[in-house]
Amino acid sequence: MQEIDKVIINFDEGQMVLLNICLGFLMFGVALDLSFKDFRKIFKKPKPVFLGLTSQLVLLPIFTLLFIFIVQPPFSIQLGMLLIAACPGGNISNYMVHRSHGNTALSITLTSVVTLAAVLITPVSFYLWTQLLEVPSDLARIIKVDFLSMMKIIVQLIVVPLALGMVLRRCLPEVTARIINPVKWFSVLLLLGIIFFALKGNTEIIRSHLHHVFYLVLAHNGLAYVIGYYFARRTGLSVSDARAIAIETGIQNGGLALILVFNYFQGLGGMALVAAWWGVWDIISGFALSSYWVRRPVGSRPVFGAE
Repeated sequence: MQEIDKVIINFDEGQMVLLNICLGFLMFGVALDLSFKDFRKIFKKPKPVFLGLTSQLVLLPIFTLLFIFIVQPPFSIQLGMLLIAACPGGNISNYMVHRSHGNTALSITLTSVVTLAAVLITPVSFYLWTQLLEVPSDLARIIKVDFLSMMKIIVQLIVVPLALGMVLRRCLPEVTARIINPVKWFSVLLLLGIIFFALKGNTEIIRSHLHHVFYLVLAHNGLAYVIGYYFARRTGLSVSDARAIAIETGIQNGGLALILVFNYFQGLGGMALVAAWWGVWDIISGFALSSYWVRRPVGSRPVFGAE
């Protein structure tokens, strides 16, 4: 067992409550962009939705596992990478897709489905993929997933806020229109706040061990974009659809991953650092990629290869 596998990020109960409230509000902000009719789009145009879900829920975890086998990072970092791959998309993915001239409707539909399905998919996916890892005996207890308990907290932190936000949009559309942009940007700041409060008081640990995850997260995230884009293009989807799927595959909910680390994995250092740095970096990388694509309208030569 390597040194980072022994590191525990300290976190008290009060901070945990604050994190839960912050993530709930963040998901409420996501829901203001969603409507019940988004789910009906699955049946109207099933192919791009199916391929988008396949990219995010199947290809990303498989790629993550292969990446782990090649790079062989410390075990706690392996767990963090697989947890990120099992989480739903991030709260800013729809905005990044819109900014990139991608198919925003497809992005919103994927966000809707994957976020609600996270109640079941996140714990099951994480458990199944971690069974393929070589587990150090000292950490075997860490990956025992309490499915019902994890599903319960995901319902509280994701499904309830999503339902409230979608009901508000349906019942009070004028109010929603006034608050949606402020809430969206405040949600981004809130995500950064979640990470700040999660790591506050652990600066020495971060200083000593961040280098273990810094470049791994950059590579993991960047290749996730590439996989999503190329998979969509090679299966016959348009550039607009491919940009949406690339961003939905590359931007994951680091805030949820971080909360799950503290709730169920005892603040294991490698996992927490992966989730925290991913939550920061995918905002940076998402802005960078969308800034490139916004200057290249659909129909021009995209960043990941010829059309």
